[in-house]
Amino acid sequence: MVVQTNLSHRIIFLFFLVPLLFAQADSDSDSDLINELVSLRSSSPDSGVIRLYDDDVSKFLTSVPTPRPYSLIIFFDSVNLHSHSKLQKFRREFGLVSSTFISNNNNDGSNNGTKLFFCEIESTHSEASFHRFNVETLPHISLVSPTTENLTESDQMDGGDFAGLAESVAEFVERLTKLTVGPIQRPPLLSKTQIGIIVALIIISAPVLIKKILKGETPFHDRRIGLTGAVLVYFFSVSGTMFNIIREIPLYVKDHEDESKFVFFIEGSEMQLGVEGYTVGFLYTVVGLLLAFVTHMLVRDKNINEQRMTMLLSLVISFWAVRQVVYLDNWKTEYEIYPYWPSSWRH
Repeated sequence: MVVQTNLSHRIIFLFFLVPLLFAQADSDSDSDLINELVSLRSSSPDSGVIRLYDDDVSKFLTSVPTPRPYSLIIFFDSVNLHSHSKLQKFRREFGLVSSTFISNNNNDGSNNGTKLFFCEIESTHSEASFHRFNVETLPHISLVSPTTENLTESDQMDGGDFAGLAESVAEFVERLTKLTVGPIQRPPLLSKTQIGIIVALIIISAPVLIKKILKGETPFHDRRIGLTGAVLVYFFSVSGTMFNIIREIPLYVKDHEDESKFVFFIEGSEMQLGVEGYTVGFLYTVVGLLLAFVTHMLVRDKNINEQRMTMLLSLVISFWAVRQVVYLDNWKTEYEIYPYWPSSWRH
């Protein structure tokens, strides 16, 4: 009877012990994965972004039962597109979010720093992972939450979310993970050494510069330079230069059908190349210069016939320039612009 009682106690003991052993094993396995991710992040030379390969995706994602003890946000990259400055800029901004998250969460006394890891996957070395996530276009960012089982169902950033760059990625992370990234910590434009050199040069050259300014011997006192600067400011204003700089619009693109050819004008209002803006800016500048010439220079000519001929030529050139701008607008937007004459002219 005693033997049966002891056997029953042992069975009950084993019944409760085995699940505890499995739970402990799972906990140890999770800790090993987190420690390995932390080690990879520490050894990463680029803002703590971990480079993942196909085997790593299986090891840290598909082979780990849900819920996982961490989330991964993955930037998909391609060496073949590194010449595309926009993709490289997104990659730098992604690195800024990673370094900001690490600095704000690793030393705050919580475990938030081990709940999210920033990673990247490069297409030439991990093509299978691109298929797993169903990546078709770049840039592409996916956030794999602890409960995500099918990688194609991971949360993805919409195309419009990339406009805000690092701030939009941080907002995306905070909204889905409920973790705090913090204000983006951008590196200064100039180092302390560069600032010191600039200050030293200013101090050394200050007496000479002040002397030339007082005597009016600077280039800014030259009317020709001032006139040239005004024309350049007008040209860059009407050609959309600031739009091209902010949006990083390329001057031209390669023809998809024949890569040996270049495309300078794209039909449709969805996109405008840099050459298109500069072409329109040049035509507007021609009209502006002719207007300035007629109103400031031509009026000084005493010969009436020369005035009339020059005026007529200026009108013809201006009409042609405006017509080219209207034609380009009609071609891109597919909306025709028609002239409306006064009703008294129709009779």
